Amino acid sequence: MTTAPPATPSTGGGDTNAGPPLTGGASVPARRRGHTARYVVVGLVLVGALAFVVAKGLGSALDFYLPADQAVAQKATLGTKTFNLEGVVAPGSIRSTPGGVDFAVTAGTTRLAVHNTGSPPQLFQADIPVIAVGHFDGDHFASDQILVKHSSTYKAEHPTRVTAPNGSSR
Repeated sequence: MTTAPPATPSTGGGDTNAGPPLTGGASVPARRRGHTARYVVVGLVLVGALAFVVAKGLGSALDFYLPADQAVAQKATLGTKTFNLEGVVAPGSIRSTPGGVDFAVTAGTTRLAVHNTGSPPQLFQADIPVIAVGHFDGDHFASDQILVKHSSTYKAEHPTRVTAPNGSSR
């Protein structure tokens, strides 16, 4: 008498989606393996997105200010990249134009011409530190924004010049 080998389920009756055997002979269902792969992919996407946001945030938070002398020295490297130019407005250099104002800034022994489009701030004048946002355009610096720096003693020296919309002094 011959004995037949035990029957193996081919369709229906058993788990045909069994995964590779684990220690002890158990196996992980394919459904569970699919969830793990999805979690890994979602995790990688989230880590990538977070890295992108952090890099962009740090990139814009690390705006740097180049004094005019350093900017001129790095002109070839900077090219037409936008950056913040720092300097003191040269006396006698301010000229109003139909689109804004032309002036020169100094830093050390360097004098750099600035062409600004737009309205300069109300406190803009000669002999004050300014920051011009823009880029090199040939032999001058093309700017579309001027920021005026002033000391903390400004209000004490000019108490009525800075007034809030409600009339109070700031």
